[in-house]
Amino acid sequence: MPNATTEHPAWQLTADLDGFLARAEEFLRSEPAPHTVLLSVMENLRVRGLRTYGDGAPLFGTYADADGAVRGVFVQTPPRRVVVGPVAPEAAEALARQLAEVAPDLPGVVSERATAEAFARAWEERTGAGATPGTRQRLYRLGTLTPPGPAPAGRARVATAADRSLLARWHDEFGEAVGERSGMAPGAWADSRIAYGGVTLWEGPDGTPVAMAGVTRRIAGQVRVTPVYTPAARRGRGYGGAATAAVTRAALDAGASEVLLFTDLANPTSNGLYQRIGYRPVGDYAQWEFGR
Repeated sequence: MPNATTEHPAWQLTADLDGFLARAEEFLRSEPAPHTVLLSVMENLRVRGLRTYGDGAPLFGTYADADGAVRGVFVQTPPRRVVVGPVAPEAAEALARQLAEVAPDLPGVVSERATAEAFARAWEERTGAGATPGTRQRLYRLGTLTPPGPAPAGRARVATAADRSLLARWHDEFGEAVGERSGMAPGAWADSRIAYGGVTLWEGPDGTPVAMAGVTRRIAGQVRVTPVYTPAARRGRGYGGAATAAVTRAALDAGASEVLLFTDLANPTSNGLYQRIGYRPVGDYAQWEFGR
């Protein structure tokens, strides 16, 4: 793993978070929606430390045009997939070839659909390892919030330290339900969200929490709703939609200029629900898994 910036005709790789942010942050903030995941990861690393997502040292990179202006970024937090901002196919291919030399055990890539595919095909060609399409997602941006009606009985409230064990358990259950384990330990994730009021619970009339909806920290004016979870026994009663509408309203009231969320394209129920609430499609994203 490099300890200092490594020069490349287009990509610069570094393990120095501060140096990376000095070079890339203005670009990331100038186009926050397509870089929402990257912005969230950077903020968590900055606030909680470089080992937030695992024991390996994160690797960062920027892609520059002929004039030296940043036009693309990536981050990889071992043992997770590399997250790449949208770039031209030739830039994605160049990055795959370079990372094959310094991170040969890379498990996969996630990015905007065309970028992810270009990277995966170049990785396959360079390494000989198979590249298999994984989850396909759609990024949505809030238009006009339209809470679903009638709302289920109960109310929304912000989760507190007293809810820590519940949040940790539901975070684990959410990961199992979507087949995607979080890079953070459940308790650490709960602590990080509680610290800034990042989870809203929907309570039934008796005060029992029945669903949760979270938001990331506000960065560049935007937040992203994640995760939204209702335990299996409570589904089909509108709790998840009510929690999502409540956390969205809270984000707007707190000053967010843009609210985003991702959905699994294989789940028509959630895609339909979020559009009814007022979210509109921005673009499609894809994960690819790499063989060994």
